[in-house]
Amino acid sequence: MDTLKFTVLPGDGIGPEVMETALNVLNHVAQKHQFTLQYEQCYVGGAAIDRHGMALPTATLEACRHSDAILFGSVGGPKWENLPPEEQPERASLLPMRKAFSLFANIRPGLLYPELADASPLKATRIPQGIDMVCVRELTGGIYFGQPKETTTLDNGEKRAVDSMVYHTSEIERIADVAIETARGRGKKICSVDKANVLATSVLWRETVIKYLSEKAPDIKLSHLYVDNAAMQLAGNPGQFDVILTENMFGDILSDLMASICGSLGMLASASLGADKNSHGLPFGLYEPAGGTAPDIAGQGVANPCAQILSAALMLRHSFGKSQAANEIEHAVRQTVSTGTRTQDIAFDTKSVSTQQMAQAILSHLE
Repeated sequence: MDTLKFTVLPGDGIGPEVMETALNVLNHVAQKHQFTLQYEQCYVGGAAIDRHGMALPTATLEACRHSDAILFGSVGGPKWENLPPEEQPERASLLPMRKAFSLFANIRPGLLYPELADASPLKATRIPQGIDMVCVRELTGGIYFGQPKETTTLDNGEKRAVDSMVYHTSEIERIADVAIETARGRGKKICSVDKANVLATSVLWRETVIKYLSEKAPDIKLSHLYVDNAAMQLAGNPGQFDVILTENMFGDILSDLMASICGSLGMLASASLGADKNSHGLPFGLYEPAGGTAPDIAGQGVANPCAQILSAALMLRHSFGKSQAANEIEHAVRQTVSTGTRTQDIAFDTKSVSTQQMAQAILSHLE
């Protein structure tokens, strides 16, 4: 039997609750498809700070290094907001992990089922077929990682801060490859987003994307938007998009906007893929829900588990090549939502169910 080895990092807030449901779903499909799960649960984020004094303990990092993927919960919350910025759960765990494992490609599906159109701030009449797009974001370059990055005090006593936006051709081509592969599994359309009318890095970005796709993917329809226009188009006509390809900071902003127009963050998963291959010859990846730790409802048993479960499906597909099992999980989630079994964030006028009831309904649809 094929063995899937991964590290489980439940995180904070609702993280442990929804992670439990995702593991139950994974165990179910593992039995059905006859593969073995081998995973170790470790502390990360605020929970790790409380127990080990740091958001990313050495033991957690080492466990991840000996795995083929990471199934991640959400981290952070008000309890740790008074810590110095560099010690706070998200910044002190996710950013070092992206660097340690060269997690250069973030894939965030923007999916809104037609049955949940009322969850979107857009009028349902404008999105009668729901929303189905993917944002492919470069994750380890740009202004978040460029050097120099510093704050200095000038001779006149004034402070000056500098962040550097830096991109190399190879980084742009590498993320373009991910967008091409994603688009070929969908509608074969890529919209590349930049700010080439202002930024030198965006000029290079656009030139590189045009040249690379003309050589490597002439079958893909390529278009371009400036980031400000892309934001307006997302809010006004999201149905025009299939795959959005963009750099780190723009992707950070646009993917959150995409999540907003798709309604509940409880339905949105994401994958961050590494440059290195795992023992299966597939990308090492970190898989996590798009939402946060929701401390206001933590422990109440009402959180939506779908994003965490769908993140597990992405892990099966991208890091373990179990596309059939991943498809079945995604189909079961959609069936569950479509038949009216919903947690409070997506219940609208129907009676809501608990986290465990929602997860049990998904398991039933997997039978």
